Amino acid sequence: MKSIIPFFTFLCFAFGTLQAQIHPYAVATTPWQEDYGNHRVVISVSQPTEAVYTKIQWRRRDANPQEKRLLITDENGKEITNIHRIRIDNEVGEFVFEPTKAGVFFVYYMPFAGKKNVGWWDGKYLTPENKPNQAWVEKHRLLAHDFEAKSLPQAPVLKIESRTAFDSFYPMEVGATQAERTALIEHENKNFLLFPEDRKFPVRMTENIPYRWVAQKSSNVFNGKALRNEYYAFQIAVFAAKKELKNLKVTFSGSNKVTCFNTGGIDADGHPFTKKVDVAQGKIQPLWFGVDISPTEKLGKQSFDVTISAENEAPQTMKVIIDVINQQLPDRGDSEPWRHSRLRWLNSTLGIDDQPVAPYTALKRVGKKISYLMGEVSLNESGFPESMRVNQQHLLRNPLVFVVETEAGVEKITPSSLRFTKNNKGVVSWVAEGKGRGFNLYCDGSMEFDGTLLYNISLKTQMSLNIKDVRLGIPVEKTNATYFMGMGLPGGFYPADYQWKWKGPQDSYWVGSVKAGLQCEMLGADYTGPLLNLYHPAPPSSWYNDNKGGFRLSSTGNQTIATTYSGERTMNAGESLDFGFRLLLTPVKKQDTYDQFANRYYHDGNKPAPSLKDLASGIKITNVHHANPINPYINYPFIAVDSMKNFVDYWHSKGLKVKIYYTIRELTNQLPELWALRSLGDEIFADGKGGGFPWLREHLVEHYDVQWFNKINGYEECDAAIRTGGKSRWYNYYINGLQWLVKNVDIDGLYLDDVAFDRTMLKRMRKVMNAVKPGCLLDLHSNTGFSKGPANQYTEYFPYINKLWFGESFNYDKMSPENWMVEVSGIPFGHMGDMLHSGGNPWRGMVYGMTVRYPWFTEGVSCDPRDIWKIWDEFDIAHAQMSGYWEENCPIKTDHEKVLATAYVHQGKTLISVASWAPETVKVKLNIDWKAIGMDPAKVKFRIPTIKNFQQGQSFSKDDFLEITPTKGFLLIVE
Repeated sequence: MKSIIPFFTFLCFAFGTLQAQIHPYAVATTPWQEDYGNHRVVISVSQPTEAVYTKIQWRRRDANPQEKRLLITDENGKEITNIHRIRIDNEVGEFVFEPTKAGVFFVYYMPFAGKKNVGWWDGKYLTPENKPNQAWVEKHRLLAHDFEAKSLPQAPVLKIESRTAFDSFYPMEVGATQAERTALIEHENKNFLLFPEDRKFPVRMTENIPYRWVAQKSSNVFNGKALRNEYYAFQIAVFAAKKELKNLKVTFSGSNKVTCFNTGGIDADGHPFTKKVDVAQGKIQPLWFGVDISPTEKLGKQSFDVTISAENEAPQTMKVIIDVINQQLPDRGDSEPWRHSRLRWLNSTLGIDDQPVAPYTALKRVGKKISYLMGEVSLNESGFPESMRVNQQHLLRNPLVFVVETEAGVEKITPSSLRFTKNNKGVVSWVAEGKGRGFNLYCDGSMEFDGTLLYNISLKTQMSLNIKDVRLGIPVEKTNATYFMGMGLPGGFYPADYQWKWKGPQDSYWVGSVKAGLQCEMLGADYTGPLLNLYHPAPPSSWYNDNKGGFRLSSTGNQTIATTYSGERTMNAGESLDFGFRLLLTPVKKQDTYDQFANRYYHDGNKPAPSLKDLASGIKITNVHHANPINPYINYPFIAVDSMKNFVDYWHSKGLKVKIYYTIRELTNQLPELWALRSLGDEIFADGKGGGFPWLREHLVEHYDVQWFNKINGYEECDAAIRTGGKSRWYNYYINGLQWLVKNVDIDGLYLDDVAFDRTMLKRMRKVMNAVKPGCLLDLHSNTGFSKGPANQYTEYFPYINKLWFGESFNYDKMSPENWMVEVSGIPFGHMGDMLHSGGNPWRGMVYGMTVRYPWFTEGVSCDPRDIWKIWDEFDIAHAQMSGYWEENCPIKTDHEKVLATAYVHQGKTLISVASWAPETVKVKLNIDWKAIGMDPAKVKFRIPTIKNFQQGQSFSKDDFLEITPTKGFLLIVE
């Protein structure tokens, strides 16, 4: 915006003899060079002189203004060298300088130096200017004890300017002086003051009142205007003028359609909650309210009362008068973010229900057996799984066991009272009790339609017990314990013996084969989402037990046992401990190889639009990252809606699906609701040490954690994000935002990049997308930067996503086949994926049906899969039957254990992918089950086609050897 902000030209406010001045505020017609800082004072020197005095009532809120440089230039940009400081603090800037001539001068009072890198900003404010010339100082007696400023020519302030409208402090960050605050408090003579504000003027400061309130005084009446069918938002700021206010309470009379977002709401699990809000003496607490105006609301002025009280203070009442205008909003105001109507999304329960979502079917329970899409679980009288069958495989060798061991040995627990408490399509729940010597065990369990089982086990003592151990043991059929990952181990073969103590933050593991497996996550920590590098929660306390707990793997006979133990502890009579865990059966769905080969991704972060020529390569989906003109602001795609809708409509007309980047972990500083969310304390935004890009330092000041940074449209706008604080009502907002985007922008799904919410969010996301537009897509990206690999961190997401894109920081050439299988391919979980880092390894990737995305590149390595895609299309791989080396009946094998082959079997032809993990060049022979692929070896022909950057074409016959160099391989067609 290049307009001038309305300003006070000159205001006087009198309490007795007090006189106060505020300078005019404006926005620069054209932004000046950025490193001069975002704020300047424009002053006038009426005639040539060697020294001129100025006094600026700049009313700053930044810390230590005396430590920042004064950079003064004339209209031509020539910098002033002689500046003598008299007083520099938050209220006033008073100094003498030597002007170059008469005219207008600019005082830049927050200049900085820094670099705008992709992802972060690196810089700082400039330190104070050099001392002035001593001769000049002495000539004008600036250090003389009897120096008087009025003896010098005066340079009056014309105005205070901000570089852009977004940088402006006016009016809500133009602070009152200490004298003005004191006078106001004395004049009002109340322990706390109320200041109503329109949503157009979000309260930004909590450490000082704005001068605007000094001029307007406190009030017990708010007047606003609303339209029919609008969700109308407004504020009441509470200023704890004379004392601390403990536990603010807000009540309403005259309306049942009002919400105060600061004192409570609906949490991310759909449960009502209240918040304790205290206000320290001298601080401000903005309270945000929402009023639900119906489509048929009575026109004219409607009123209700808001009463605000505290435990230690008498209540005050605000009369709210809303003039309802004869005009109706079609969408409650949601398409105009400045209205703040979306704040009601914070308390939404959208997507929270017990109904299954496609492709999953309804649960069926017969007795103690519960069936779901991929198999069934049978319970015993204790409420634990007695057997698990998934993908037609028996997973458990013996029942799952929860053991309490005391000094007397493993305690016998007598089960009783297994009863089902919920039995619907999406969830079956049960409770069971067990009695042991001196304790009771309470099992609270449930199973959901996606193959997830949730348990909370309460151990309650009747007498003092010296417990040797409490542990969970999961005995898995050895035939289905091929692979393992988690609890400190990367994905690989199941180890014969393994011991682990709590470290990392790691809290889960997966054990299984391609056919059947399960993930187990230990619950009870204060954070339950994927353990990413931004969230470092403590381990679940009951399991951790001051590091007496741990994990071990062992094998005996036909079973392998995964045991989580908690170690020794003493429990007093009447004490209770909760042990929670979650199980997820895998694979989560049937594998869709057609989707993998037919629906190819275009993925270019900066340029999300492919060329029309690119579409000929079979691209069907494009991902629109953030930080580009289509979707510029991280995790807030509601500002650039028009550009996004135009993009979506255009590419839909060309047959391309469009997904966007939209997650939660961090939020742009550009979002209109920033100050409303900030008023919620640390509920939405994480606390932190501050710093970062100057805009954050100047407006948020403190208590925030710097995250993503990116310049937008050159240098005039910046996306400077701060971290969100984990699970909160922002989850509810996000879900509603997703539904809004699918409905109003017609996106086809989301690209998820290292997101931090838990599985319940994925379930809600899938439900709201399917309700509006069935067939929406979710693909998930992550890296190795924190965990031993993302597959275990994100297993809980797998029932609800369509595609994996793991591999940032992966070294594909050094990864073993078992690591590829578990961490990269997605195959054991019913998924498939794409490669990422440095182009991946195209030979090994094809063994798992993977290529890179076009035209992605990393570290200067171009990743172009189109020549491989040509072979796919020529062969019609999408309709072929994929049979990998991991299958017992794979029709193609080699005579070398470190050279693996996968067959794509079609009617009358087969595509063979061969890749080497041998450390040296080897010659291998193919062993082909001709009957299995339906071919007569006497009639077949082999072809090794030329594929750019992959292989040179060559002749080949069934008796020939393939010579394969390390990390490489071949694609062969036999027909």
